[in-house]
Amino acid sequence: MARLGIVLAPFATLPAAEFVAVARETEARGYHAAWTGEASGYDAITLMAMIATHTEQLHVGSAVLPVQTRTPVVLGQSAATLNHLAPDRVVLGIGLSSKVIVGDWHGLSFAPSLQQIREAVQIIRAVASGERVSFEGKFYKVKNFRLTVPPPIKPVRVVLAALGPEMLELAGEIADGVVLNWIPPETVPSSIKHLEAGAKKAGRTLTDFEIASFIRTCVTDDPAAAREALARDITGYTTVDAYASFFRNAGFAEEVDAVNAAWRAGDRGGAVKQVSPRFLDGLGVVGPEALCRERIAEFSRAGLTQPVIVPFAPGAGGDARAAQLRTLRAFP
Repeated sequence: MARLGIVLAPFATLPAAEFVAVARETEARGYHAAWTGEASGYDAITLMAMIATHTEQLHVGSAVLPVQTRTPVVLGQSAATLNHLAPDRVVLGIGLSSKVIVGDWHGLSFAPSLQQIREAVQIIRAVASGERVSFEGKFYKVKNFRLTVPPPIKPVRVVLAALGPEMLELAGEIADGVVLNWIPPETVPSSIKHLEAGAKKAGRTLTDFEIASFIRTCVTDDPAAAREALARDITGYTTVDAYASFFRNAGFAEEVDAVNAAWRAGDRGGAVKQVSPRFLDGLGVVGPEALCRERIAEFSRAGLTQPVIVPFAPGAGGDARAAQLRTLRAFP
């Protein structure tokens, strides 16, 4: 099996000492990386710093930070700082986010442009490496910025969140890796072909290129409630245009159309019921430990260098936390 990552954000509601204990257990169990994202919950950089300073070998990654809600200079500074705290253990994952997050929540202009990612990556790397940065592009302008502290010894690694062909190819061209999401293992080879096409443009290969994917996972002997929770989660994504298109291309067009028809009719419960068993089995991993381990192994065989376990459980409170810990402890 490829090296494994895990998303620790579900445990961030624990008291600080208990969260640190989970991070240390994650490291002791042999996980390669701990990941955390950012939307309307916890700040990813703070959690990354907390994990990094209380572990010795565990890598830490963001998946992902919206590139529009922090300037590339700030992202470069943050990445460099984290790389000092945890040398060569930090991965900065960035993405284009959405109109709701960028426009409605932050009051910023939203334009889902690959050029913005391209410019941001260039500036982030230059800032984090200690260069004097002057840049003038379509989205960003920087004049004479330079870190006043020594840069990290090793370069900051930058990975991109990607779904569609264009972003995948851009990741293959300019990034150190990619983070996929909601993808069945059967679709991974197609995504890799786009990564290879992008790498070819830059005259390089995918050697040492990270291909990670978030995989919603619940180790349980009673899967019915977990599958219902997963169906609700999938429904929320299926009503987002970018994911709807991606799911159609992955072979779930019939389900996508049925979910969206019910949603538009105001039948939220009916929309969830349109998430078929094969849709659930394609996008999530739910069941006894042996079944879950085998399914995650299928993702590795499909070409991922790092399957990333996203522990989830139905309900809330202590019972849900115990179930999420059970999932964490079932791997690697």
